[in-house]
Order: sequence, then C-alpha cells, then structure tokens
Amino acid sequence: MNDVKKLAGQTLIYGLGTIVPRFLNYIILTPFYTRVFKHTADYGIVTELYAWMVIAMVLLTYGMETAYFRFANKEKDPARVYSTSIFSLLTSSLFFIFFVFIFIGPVSQFFNYSNHQEYIKMFALIVGIDAFSAIPFAYLRGQKRPIVFSTIKILNVVVSLGLAYFFLKIAPEILRKGGTWILKIYNPQFKVGYVFLSNLIGSAFTLVLLVPFIIKIKPVFDKELLKRMLTYSWPLLVGGLAGCLNDVLDKILLRRMLGSEGLSTVGLYGAGYKVAILMSLFIQMYRFAAEPFFFEQAGKKDSKETYVTTMKYFVIAMVILYLGINLYMDYVQILIGRNYRESLVVVPIVSLAYLMFGIFINQSIWYKIEDKTIIGVYLTVLGATVTVILNILFIPKFGYMASAWATFASYFSMVIASFWIGQKQYPIDYDIRGMILYISIAVLMVITSKLLKTGSIVYNTIISTVLMFIFIFIANKRDSFIRVFSGK
Repeated sequence: MNDVKKLAGQTLIYGLGTIVPRFLNYIILTPFYTRVFKHTADYGIVTELYAWMVIAMVLLTYGMETAYFRFANKEKDPARVYSTSIFSLLTSSLFFIFFVFIFIGPVSQFFNYSNHQEYIKMFALIVGIDAFSAIPFAYLRGQKRPIVFSTIKILNVVVSLGLAYFFLKIAPEILRKGGTWILKIYNPQFKVGYVFLSNLIGSAFTLVLLVPFIIKIKPVFDKELLKRMLTYSWPLLVGGLAGCLNDVLDKILLRRMLGSEGLSTVGLYGAGYKVAILMSLFIQMYRFAAEPFFFEQAGKKDSKETYVTTMKYFVIAMVILYLGINLYMDYVQILIGRNYRESLVVVPIVSLAYLMFGIFINQSIWYKIEDKTIIGVYLTVLGATVTVILNILFIPKFGYMASAWATFASYFSMVIASFWIGQKQYPIDYDIRGMILYISIAVLMVITSKLLKTGSIVYNTIISTVLMFIFIFIANKRDSFIRVFSGK
C-alpha cells in the first residue's frame, strides 16, 4: 500500500507536466480554436495533421523511451544507455527532417496539402524536435525529477498558447483597428498555419531548456547496446504504431472517405473527441509515473499484489473522471464552440473507450517486465484491425458515430485479449468483478442522467451530483478509496 501511495504522489507531480499543460490546452486552445475558426473545415486541418503527428512521433521514437528505462535499470552503466539513446534519436530525427524538406513536393501531395507545403515543413520540424526530446524527458523521469520535468512541459505550453493567441486573436485585432505595422510580422492569409508555427516555436524553446541535460553526459555511442535496445523496442514500435492507429486513424479515414465534406466532418468529430480525450490526460500523467514504478516493483516478491491494488484504485479514479465529464455536460460543453457542439454525442462513447485503454495500460506491464513485448504487438494489432474494419464498413453510413464506436470496440477487444493471454503467461489476480461493477454502475448513471435531463441546468446539476455521490459512497464502502487517495 505504501508503494501505491508513492505512485499516487508521483502521478500528481507528473500531472503538473502532463495533465496541467494539456488541460490548459483544452480549456484555452480548444475553446479558442473552435471559436476563432468559424468554418469546421479549418479546424479539420488542425485535427487531421495532429493525427498524422501522433503516428510520426511513434515512428520516430520507435519504442526507445521504454527501452531506455529497461536498459538503464538493467545495465551497469546507465549513462552509456542514455548517451546511446540520444545519438540514435538525433540521427533518425535529422534524417526525417531532411527527407521531408528534400521531397516536400510528393510528401505534401501525399498529405493532400500541395497548396500548403509550409504546413508540412513545420510538421516535420515539430515531430523531429519532439521525438529527439523524448529521451531527455525520459532521463528526467528516470532520475525522479518530476518538478523539472513538469516545469519544462508547462513552459512549452505557455509559449505555444501565448503565440497562438497573439497570432490568431491579438494581431488580427490590431490590424482591424488600423495598426498596419503588425503586417511586418503577421500575415492575415496564413491563418491555420499559425497553429503549427506556435507549436514549432514552443518545441524549439523546450529543446533549448533540455540542452543542459543533454550536454552533461559523456558522448558515447555503443553500437552493440543499441542493437540490443532495438531488438527490445521494435515490437514496441509496431505495437505503438498499431495503438496510435486506434486513436487517430478515424480522423484520417473520415477525410478520405467522405470526399468534399471530409475536412468539415473531421473538424466536428475532432472537437467532440477533444472533450472525451480528457480521460487520456489522466492516463498519460499516470503512465509517466507508473512505467518506471512498475519496473522497480518487478523484482519484489509482493509485486503482483501491488499490481492488483494499483489497478483497482486506478479504475476507481478513471470512473470518477468518466462520470465527471459525462454527468456535467452542461458545463463541459463550453470547451468547444457552438458550431461544434453537435459532436458532443460521441463523448460518452469515446471516454468509455479511454477507460478501457487505461485498464489495458495497467495490464501491459506483465509482458514488458517479462521481455515479451511481441505480445503487445499482437494485442495492439488486434485493436488496430478492429478500428480499420469498423471504420471502413460503417463510416459511409454512420459518419463519425461509427468512428466513436470503433474506438470503443478496439480498446475493449484489447482488454479482453490481454486478460486472457496474461492470465496464462503471467497470472495476476485482478479484482475483475469490482471493475465490472464500477464500470457498469457508471454507464447506467450516465444513461440515467440523460433520461432525466431537462432544460434546467440547476436541476441537471443536482441530479448529476446525487449520482456522483452515490458512486463515491459505493466505491468507498467497498474499497475505502478515500483513505487511500488522501494518503492516510
């Protein structure tokens, strides 16, 4: 239990660098973009290219973060592991940037942005810089320096947010009032491009802040070590690629399968998806703390008990977050502009999908500590296959609703398969009955709240709050989670 409390504490600290910046992104940028971009197709561009960025980041980091943690804890010389990892990602990132710039014509045509090659160039620079920065950030996590980690992450977001607001709000207002001098640094026709420019400057600023943690090491490149790391990480690459396809492929397919309405639909769906993806912020925060924690626990005799306890309280926390998003939709909907709110119908489905994904993340530790990462590939390929098939079959008829249900079906299939294989390979006595109970209660509560919903926000809030307290009472009665979360 003490180990679980330690993990909870580190999760909160890492939250400053993961969930807080991204939460600021959602409560500032998402409302801002969905209001400043009156045409949903403009926001569709942002949504689609960031979907491609997720795929590119997985390819360019190729599982080296997890490999770094594994080998830094396993090898006698962690500094050699760090240095080798740095050189590997530096080489691949530079190659990617040069490739895109040299072949910008066919690359931009592939992305269907031949008329906006500048978007693709900024795309390449952002991904290249962020991919290289992954190992210095992993180093900070491994060194238990969450405050430094979080500070740099927050500064990245502050710079990006500030620049986006300046270019898309302040500069146009200055020009409207006759301040033509602003045209020296501002181009009214660039519009969506300022989203990517702001991100690029933020990424470059972050890299500068990470320089002290890069140059402090003795430059060493161990070719044999890299081969072993790549042998360990390539299944993670394949699995990560399949996993990110579960998350972003729907946006890419929507554009290409719906023709002229594709970008507009992507913009709508992307806005609703952003609300649901609040669930993933907690998962990411938790994952940063949990991955090194689980590896540390692997050698202890009571490690499985720790994994069981961790899973139980993680599910309770995720269900409370799920209820918070879906029961209080009258307030949550302000995260997106009125032109986009029809897509809120996907939020209960996609947020439930992310709950499944969080469970899968907890389960996945067994094949990582057993060095059977190929299992992760099989599981995520299964999920990606479900995503592709369901999207292709049902997008033409049901649009983005098909994509929402495909996301849930994908992660649910991964959870079921992971439990089945894991219990044979590395049995852990998870409280499955409790997880099913909590998730079922939460879903029923969300359905109940929608059936009882009226035009009165006050009435809706009272009903939602009563339902929330009922769940908290049940969970605390069964598993005393308040005592655990409070650290007592």
